[in-house]
Amino acid sequence: MRIGELAARAGTTTRTLRYYESRGLLPARRTGNGYRAYDESDLRLLRQIRTLQDFGFDLEETRPFVECLRAGHPEGDSCPASLAVYRRKLDELDALIGQLSGVRDTVARQLEKAELARDGLAAEAEVPGGPEPVCELGGDPW
Repeated sequence: MRIGELAARAGTTTRTLRYYESRGLLPARRTGNGYRAYDESDLRLLRQIRTLQDFGFDLEETRPFVECLRAGHPEGDSCPASLAVYRRKLDELDALIGQLSGVRDTVARQLEKAELARDGLAAEAEVPGGPEPVCELGGDPW
């Protein structure tokens, strides 16, 4: 198949395919008249790359999976290098989850403080002559 058909079947652009070719992820086979030629195995490579990228893998991290498929393995993630990338990605995700958990805890504490402050202002507003509650963001009474 030609580059346009491969791009359409893979759900990408011809520009992306040329970029993958320049990075050595997609073979650069040419027909006698100079057109790029692809087959079903190339579509399979692209689907592997796209799936991994959808999961947050950067393009270079897909290389071991592509090489595994090119080596004839039925799945691109059965080779030792692919497994190593999975392990690194899991470590990276665990670290991010830890960071996000810390941020979540901080935001939860801030919310709790803000609600306590709001409740204190509301109680003061009920006292005759107390201040009128004002939203700090918009300046409107609640």
